Amino acid sequence: MVTAHPPRLRADALRNRERIIAAAREALVEHGAESSLDEIARRAGVGNATLYRHFADRRELIHHVTLSVMARLADRAEAARAEEPDAFRSLRRFVHAAADERVGALCTLLEEGMDPGHPELVAARDRLDEQIERLMADARASGQLRDDIAVGDLMVAVTQLTRPLPGKGCAVFDQFVHRHLQLFLDGLMTPARSELPGSAVTLEELRRQKGCTAADPAPGSDSGSAAQPVPDTATGRATASV
Repeated sequence: MVTAHPPRLRADALRNRERIIAAAREALVEHGAESSLDEIARRAGVGNATLYRHFADRRELIHHVTLSVMARLADRAEAARAEEPDAFRSLRRFVHAAADERVGALCTLLEEGMDPGHPELVAARDRLDEQIERLMADARASGQLRDDIAVGDLMVAVTQLTRPLPGKGCAVFDQFVHRHLQLFLDGLMTPARSELPGSAVTLEELRRQKGCTAADPAPGSDSGSAAQPVPDTATGRATASV
């Protein structure tokens, strides 16, 4: 059961909770949705009893991993916008930060059993959506971002490029991710070098395409390529496939 408002914790208990969430995120990326809770506790350096004191079950733990990922992304978007002197550099910095969160690996894992209308998820999603919209609006106003690109286009690409390759033999996967993201970002800049088919995709439009969601193999599986669900800006709810 997901608790909406956990009680105020002592400093040491809060540190344990944060370590568990971080360990769970890593385990989900590496081993998929069925990651062992025992292994998560071991990674976090806590006992199983400590894990279950903080999270009643797997669903509640995944709920808080989702909130953590969204909060980290929103923080990174805010920092990029505040600290970078150039609007497109701010956008570039955020996109590479989103890749480091492995959004593509997490999106299909975090959707199972999630309630997209949960107040905590709605608030976190709205905050993140707003920060990404601001980054793109700044880049567009500066004359550097082409006009036929919307947030949905950006998140589709980030999701696709951060989805692990089948198998576990590609040790330099992260290197390829950032190289290919840079190529993608170059394609977003003005002047546009081609006319894009279709129209710019907003996040709201992606969320309405629930019928397009496709099943996707877990990271590290040997299944063939499948249509990739797009995250509800890292809320963990896959809403469209491309």
